[in-house]
Amino acid sequence: NMFIGRDNYNYVNRRSMKKKTTEILSKINVPARPTQQLSTCSLAVQQMVAIARALDMDCKALILDEPTSSLDEEEVKKLFSLMRDLKSRGVGIIFITHFLEQVYEVCDRITVLRNGELVGEYEIKDLPRVQLISKMMGKELDDISALQNQKTLQVDENIAPVFEAFDLSSAAGTKPFDFKISKGEVNGFTGLLGSGRSESVRAIFAADKITGGRMKVNGKNVKIKSPKDAMKHGIGYLPEDRKEDGIVADLSVRENIILALQVMKGFFRPFSKSEAEAFADKYIKLLGIKTASTDTPLKSLSGGNQQKVILARWLLTNPEYLILDEPTRGIDVGTKVEIQKLVLKLAEEGVSVTFISSEIEEMLRTCSRLIVMRDRNIVGELRGEDMTQAKIMHTIAGGVARNG
Repeated sequence: NMFIGRDNYNYVNRRSMKKKTTEILSKINVPARPTQQLSTCSLAVQQMVAIARALDMDCKALILDEPTSSLDEEEVKKLFSLMRDLKSRGVGIIFITHFLEQVYEVCDRITVLRNGELVGEYEIKDLPRVQLISKMMGKELDDISALQNQKTLQVDENIAPVFEAFDLSSAAGTKPFDFKISKGEVNGFTGLLGSGRSESVRAIFAADKITGGRMKVNGKNVKIKSPKDAMKHGIGYLPEDRKEDGIVADLSVRENIILALQVMKGFFRPFSKSEAEAFADKYIKLLGIKTASTDTPLKSLSGGNQQKVILARWLLTNPEYLILDEPTRGIDVGTKVEIQKLVLKLAEEGVSVTFISSEIEEMLRTCSRLIVMRDRNIVGELRGEDMTQAKIMHTIAGGVARNG
């Protein structure tokens, strides 16, 4: 992966390649061995290897398209240090990202695009953050500030939680944990990269093999051993890695939207084309999915619209409990706000939602309760006035494990 396609080799000197790869990876502190299969590495390490490859090519201009999407804070700092070093050596860098804080940390100028058209080019020092977001969305951001006041939930203790787990663990390495969510509640798992957020919700959906524990749905004991079991009990799951686990790129928008409902119905009882078309049309309009037609291959859509299609897939099943793992990663600010508003609207309609995001501010705007994780342990639970960025960081740093 470090050297493929970079030269015409008559002879491959593997020893030299291994030595140079070791030097490159060591220079930017990538925790991987030169001979290690890249598919066994985490998304963050895979991203860093791709960046290391680009950095080693002695380029005059470097284009980084969402290079930090899978990196934690420390890894982002290392990358930014490298970017500043390259800049001092005269390398021009085009940095594409949806993380606004990162734009202001490392960029000198910013180019704003909206709906495929140039909005403008600005000096960072002359463009306050609020104005930037306004230009990206084409409107003022009253919607975002209003979200904070919509998430309050009064839980009726006399009603059984929609979902409960006791000492739940999986083959992905999740340590036994307890969890519950009430009707109409939006809660979230927060923690640093690798803390066990995604592994925990994958265990709830049985996306990884369950190795222990028990579950209840609406107060009744249930056995959930597979995703299909979870779906039959009204649970939907939008995965962290939409390209690997979510979309079927070569299928049409329509086929992707009806996929989960078709699985529940059975493939030997297919929906008619008119039924499928009606389902797809409904959610394309409801979620504002931008597509030429329902027959358009999903791979032709933007990341934000692909994410909306996966959301449509689960909404079509009328879930009682919806798990959204990084639903706003890699999509534009406008679509992020739309998804956050949709989550709160679903909660008002009685759907329970677990919302995971790497952006803490987004979690604070959307969730009424946060479960804090560190090293695959639950180390705290925050709600109300305790839900602040400082409190989350303090809990991650000093919380005492409540499981494992």
